[in-house]
Amino acid sequence: MNVFYEEDGSFKVASVMAENPGSLQVESVSGKRSKIKTANVLLKFEGSVAGFMEQAQIEAEKLAADFLWECCGEEEFGFEALAKDYYGRAPSSEEAAAMAIVLHAAPIYFYRKGKGRYKAAPEENLKAALAAQERKRQQAEKVAGYVAQLIAHTLPPEFLDKLDMLLYAPDKNALEWKALDEAAGNMSLTPLKLLELCGALSSAHDYHFGHFLREYFPAGTQFGTHEPVLSPDNLPEAETEAFSIDDATTTEIDDALSVRMLADGNMRIGIHIAVPALGIVPGGALDAIAMKRLSTVYMPGQKITMLPEAVITPFSLNANTWRPALSLYVDIAPDFSVVAQTSRLENVKIADNLGLDALEPHFNETNWETPSTHAYWERLALLHRFAETQEKARGKHDPNKPPQVDYNFNVEDGKIRITERKRGSPVDKLVSELMIYANAHWGGLLAENAIPGIYRAQTDGKVYMTVNADPHQGLGVAQYAWSTSPLRRAVDLVNQRQMIALLQGTEPTYTKDSDALVGTMRDFDLAYNAYGEFQTRMERHWCLVYLQQENISEIGATVWRENLVRLDGIPYFTKVHNLPELAPGSHVLLAVKRIDPLLLELDCRYQGVLE
Repeated sequence: MNVFYEEDGSFKVASVMAENPGSLQVESVSGKRSKIKTANVLLKFEGSVAGFMEQAQIEAEKLAADFLWECCGEEEFGFEALAKDYYGRAPSSEEAAAMAIVLHAAPIYFYRKGKGRYKAAPEENLKAALAAQERKRQQAEKVAGYVAQLIAHTLPPEFLDKLDMLLYAPDKNALEWKALDEAAGNMSLTPLKLLELCGALSSAHDYHFGHFLREYFPAGTQFGTHEPVLSPDNLPEAETEAFSIDDATTTEIDDALSVRMLADGNMRIGIHIAVPALGIVPGGALDAIAMKRLSTVYMPGQKITMLPEAVITPFSLNANTWRPALSLYVDIAPDFSVVAQTSRLENVKIADNLGLDALEPHFNETNWETPSTHAYWERLALLHRFAETQEKARGKHDPNKPPQVDYNFNVEDGKIRITERKRGSPVDKLVSELMIYANAHWGGLLAENAIPGIYRAQTDGKVYMTVNADPHQGLGVAQYAWSTSPLRRAVDLVNQRQMIALLQGTEPTYTKDSDALVGTMRDFDLAYNAYGEFQTRMERHWCLVYLQQENISEIGATVWRENLVRLDGIPYFTKVHNLPELAPGSHVLLAVKRIDPLLLELDCRYQGVLE
């Protein structure tokens, strides 16, 4: 005896070797023996199992599911009964099996109601299912057409309105994504690379920038409407003129310095900070803009400012203007010890904006002690000596420490120029030390007067934001409240408002546990880190563009650790998988094999050790 049975959703035949209660021992055509449940048997027949399924399949191809649906009626039925009605006689075993195969393969026409039993689908359900089936067929044809175009490096016109989704937020149910994913898989590419090959990207730069904008500036970088900027007109005028020191590309000039000799032989150093807090009403539209953006976003070749030009222009410390400032005056004895310090709001005459590039040839580590004809040399020399005194007081002065290297990125007309600049030059030191001094001093003032502020602290090597005046071990100060870049950082704007309240004797804008203070601190920390990661990402992109632009096929590199190296002349780390075991600091030559600014990938191969 033989059986026709169902197993794992498919039909099979076998010869019965032994029959047990509830189960059968059977042998397939191939000779394989197995145990099956009696409940799975649909049909028993005599004869040979060889060729049975082939004959049943040939017969099944003659049967039309739609015709059977019309013939079967509305009541539940068994496959053998329908076969008998269809053939007008008792069906052969192959014919009965063919009927089961057809019914099983047409679930939209026939609903399964049990072993070998079916019921015709209601007409409305069938029409809906057939319509869905037709849609799927058409969609499959459309996807196949898209795939063919993509493989031919042609972007289907229908993709143009879906590029944002395809590039940044794939909808895996969309036909366009299914086609892109299938075509990319066929070509052993990533979907992003295939889109690039099809001309869907204007540039790798625009892709990376667009990815960032989509997440952090979904409505665009333009500023919304806001109230007029207040302009303070009742501040006293400072007795000194100030000057700023910045990179040539700086447009938000937050800080300036001044030096004045006093009648008693002491020197008065002024640290003057722009005061946009006097022009932005807490809770207003401008305030909302600042608290949403939280910081200026930097990247090679461009930036996204935190504040609109309507605020930057009247408060930036531009040359040949009078500007409101929060000033910290520090009186210094001839030995550079601090004898007095005071803070005030005032109007300050900004005499000059000194550019770093133009200034450093006249004031650098080799000549800063040698008198120069530069108009500001004497003032810069005094500020530098005070800066060194403060650096030593913080326990951070190390004349033997090798200087770190910063990199300047200059992008013009799509061309990138990357230049090295030693960090810790005399100009760097005098500016950074005076800003550290102001941030630490004003943070201390807020704490002494129980006025809340936002602090940047470091303990046990961990840097964090807090509303407590915790020490910053890395800087060697008792507390550190960012206050010197209010045009570029929301935290500085918050702290500046608190300092203004202290100086004017008014109620502080923020209480310690207020949602506005704590929320701004948390939001700023997240945004500041994200903006920094984006800046690093764009710098890596431009480094790769630079390698392509300069047709660099070989480059030197320094081993950092294991197979990680840092390339010469650009701030780029990469892994070299065939790098032998070498000591950190070893200088090696690499062959540049592949550069991909879109995927931010660089493939280099070790060539040898350089002397």
